[in-house]
Amino acid sequence: MTPAYDLAPADVHDRLTARQIVLIDVREPAEYAAERIHGALNFPLSTFDADALPAGGPRAIVLQCGSGKRSAMAMDLCRKAGVEVAGHLDGGIGAWRSADLPVVRIDPATGAVRDAR
Repeated sequence: MTPAYDLAPADVHDRLTARQIVLIDVREPAEYAAERIHGALNFPLSTFDADALPAGGPRAIVLQCGSGKRSAMAMDLCRKAGVEVAGHLDGGIGAWRSADLPVVRIDPATGAVRDAR
């Protein structure tokens, strides 16, 4: 996959469903635990190490955060480290939710995991 950088939620969803990408969520663990995209892996920006990403495999790396700011910062860190990424989710998980795509949420009252839109 050639770098497109700003990827639309529907495009990321389709590529994730087709198992063409690895989605890396760079939000902090508490944000990730409260709500996340199915299949996303958590690599928080605060401790981000581009060399630790699962790169070099058959799936391209796409980064994601809450709004797109931190994932753009992580893309820059990857570029500086020589780690190729296909891009990031434009607008982050907020844009994902606005596109009515599924997320996983934790019910704070019970701790139950719930699929949501």
